[in-house]
Amino acid sequence: MLSKRLANYCLLLITSTFLCYLLSSAALDPRAYYEERTPPPPGRVVDQRLAELGLDRRTPVVERFGHWSWRALHGDLGRTLDGTSVSAEFGRRVGVTARLLLVGTVTGTALGVVAGVWAAVRRGRLPDRGLTLLSFTVLSVPPFVLGLLLQTGAIAVNDASGRSVIRYTGERTPGLHGGALIQLRDTAAHLVLPTLSVALGAVALYSRYQRGATLDVLAAEHLRTAQAKGLTPGRALLRHGLRTSLIPLTSVFAFGFVTMFTGAVFTEKIYGWHGMGSWFLDSVQKGDVNAVVAIEVFGAALVLLAGLCADLLHAALDPRVRFA
Repeated sequence: MLSKRLANYCLLLITSTFLCYLLSSAALDPRAYYEERTPPPPGRVVDQRLAELGLDRRTPVVERFGHWSWRALHGDLGRTLDGTSVSAEFGRRVGVTARLLLVGTVTGTALGVVAGVWAAVRRGRLPDRGLTLLSFTVLSVPPFVLGLLLQTGAIAVNDASGRSVIRYTGERTPGLHGGALIQLRDTAAHLVLPTLSVALGAVALYSRYQRGATLDVLAAEHLRTAQAKGLTPGRALLRHGLRTSLIPLTSVFAFGFVTMFTGAVFTEKIYGWHGMGSWFLDSVQKGDVNAVVAIEVFGAALVLLAGLCADLLHAALDPRVRFA
């Protein structure tokens, strides 16, 4: 039953939280962050600061985890090495990543499904071959290279037009004044390149999966039966084949969409968006245990949520599936 599955997910989340804290505490050295300052603070000051943050290694790790988890249950994820609230920073960073990735991921997934079905119907023809070539070209280019190429193209467009048509860095223009419409246009201009970068990768990936799944459905007996009863191939596919072809991809869609929130390191770094991905990278470099644990636990929760979403999507698309 669904309740039993949710209980298993809660147990897995607790286990992964402890492992995240254990590994982060063992691998990261927050003391080095303070000792590398110029001039370095006295040792007793560093010890006091680490004790205030709950990162004093003289305290057993299980005891530190107990204190951290108790505060986390009450909404307090601790403080970063800079003294800011991890909870407040977490909320802000999630919002930035959501704005950055939501439109691109949803658009890319939808276009990828449509492109995959379209290519499958025209198997072996010029459109199918062209889409295959473009998809594998995009998939073979590393994400940071694709982002830099798009940035170079945006610079060329701006130089040719004589003004900043496409913004290629930051979330918004610093110091911009004006009403809501001006702010909205500025935000949209900054979203063009990151959205395009995310959407291109999603279209290339999902179109390949959807093409293969659709080809399997096109050879199914129930589709041939529908055509024998008078339906055109296209109408038979839309009525009886598309839903079936989406079933094998439910896990791919769910995990690909949900885990994007923690996998956008290159996109955020290239375009200057300070979201979850860039925060994780910066926190690891600093040895900020509290911030790293918060991000890792969030990633673990997203993976479990993706698994649940995949099961629910599968059950919605296939009535034969029931939770056991």
